[in-house]
Amino acid sequence: MKIAYVYSTMAKTGGTEKMIADKASYLAEHYGYDVTIISCFQLANQENSFPTSKKVKQINLAIPFFIQYEYKYPLRLWYKWKMSRLLKKSIKKTVEELDPDILVGVSRFRSNYISMLKCRAKKVVECHETRYNTKYDASVKQSSLIKAFMRLYMFFYFRTIERHADAVVTLTEGDERLWKKAKRTAVIPNFMTIPVSNHTDCSNKRVIAVGRLTWEKGFDRLVKAWGIVSSKHTDWHLDIYGGGPMYDNLMDLAKQCNAKNMTIHDFISNVSNEYATSSICAVTSYYEGFSLVILEAMKHGVPCVAYDCPFGPRSIIDDGSNGYLVNDGDTEIFAERLCRLIENEELRKQFSEKAIEKAKNYDTDIIMEKCKALYEEMLEK
Repeated sequence: MKIAYVYSTMAKTGGTEKMIADKASYLAEHYGYDVTIISCFQLANQENSFPTSKKVKQINLAIPFFIQYEYKYPLRLWYKWKMSRLLKKSIKKTVEELDPDILVGVSRFRSNYISMLKCRAKKVVECHETRYNTKYDASVKQSSLIKAFMRLYMFFYFRTIERHADAVVTLTEGDERLWKKAKRTAVIPNFMTIPVSNHTDCSNKRVIAVGRLTWEKGFDRLVKAWGIVSSKHTDWHLDIYGGGPMYDNLMDLAKQCNAKNMTIHDFISNVSNEYATSSICAVTSYYEGFSLVILEAMKHGVPCVAYDCPFGPRSIIDDGSNGYLVNDGDTEIFAERLCRLIENEELRKQFSEKAIEKAKNYDTDIIMEKCKALYEEMLEK
């Protein structure tokens, strides 16, 4: 089977890039498929953020799409049109040369165009975030006119995918329900491939949070909650792992909220040891397609406290059994749940055992068998 992924760039550090790299590698290594990643904006000599198997081929188109930002309006619009036209031609030519059986697009990146490409391949669109949040960033202020335009644009963007894609793959059942008009849908969750060095014994007085320091990860909400927690439990420490543009804002907020015993670290490629030496994981995202962080934590036996945001946390955490789900945005209750686990080591250990068991449902082999079954069935039909 020949499979081609089309994405913006594999040089970014994020959950989507990691999952594409891991999936492509598994398909090539375990099933012997001929897998190619088409990375549209990545330069020829630019390295991937996450390694792939040597059996996975990669074509970097090196389209200089962001050259448009070197110019002011209206010239910027002309360069944007020019780069978009070049991008479409390059994707079409590359796909024609590869002639794949399965063509995989990612919902946030040109999936309307990819699903309409005239070729024999079956088109699959993978959603690595919720439909609500595809191409949406609430941290960017927009005028009412721009918001109205974006709603109209996204309506036609999604309708094109629904009409032309052979399958839309979501991470959760909650998001799947939003794709009612798609030809076919399938729920295939994420998995994690980082090795588990050790399981936590939940004895260290340490809370961990992991993710890029960007708006959607909601670390501002975590800092506010930690201001409450740290005033009650001065011997506990919060460690946040992940670089990003909000570092200075979060440090300023920590001073305002009197959040003590808190450290923000740079991104590290292997966070397994940090999970294994933590007792609680905090997830305060505004939205999550699935949340690899929760899965990684649970694999290490770290119980999670998470906001019940759309849609990822609810699909993994069983509230009151292997972690806590908190009504989205309720800072007081979030802090209370953290304190409850901090004050009860036996409860942490009970949650830890059940978290490890629940995480087994997301083993790599189980998840990738679902991918294999979907692709083979599509080709048979």
